[in-house]
Amino acid sequence: MPLSEHEQRLLDQLEQQLHAEDPKFAQALSSEAKHSMSMRNVVIGVLIVIVGLVGVLGAVALKILLLGVFGFLVMGGGVYLALAKSKSASGSQQSTRAGGNGGAKQKGGFMNGLEEKWEERRRQQ
Repeated sequence: MPLSEHEQRLLDQLEQQLHAEDPKFAQALSSEAKHSMSMRNVVIGVLIVIVGLVGVLGAVALKILLLGVFGFLVMGGGVYLALAKSKSASGSQQSTRAGGNGGAKQKGGFMNGLEEKWEERRRQQ
């Protein structure tokens, strides 16, 4: 069921109040903050972890300590890469922080999605 214009205005006012009163919390709720990890980094990181694990297992089988240490370091690097934020996501977050409150207020991803759904419903009717 679509929102009435009055309900939409109230929702917009609530969002503006949230951004004004607690911008850090509002940013945490935005989808940019939630989806900052790159799927590419995760896949490559997992592959690197697997290579490191094979190195550790090979070191145990061959009883070579240095290979085991190297394999463990490779696994750590893979985990770091998989959990690291992508450059494009961190760059967009820094640009929104540097922009401050000048100009029009940027809406969070959650509200943006709601507005897009609202417009789709309007077009369908």
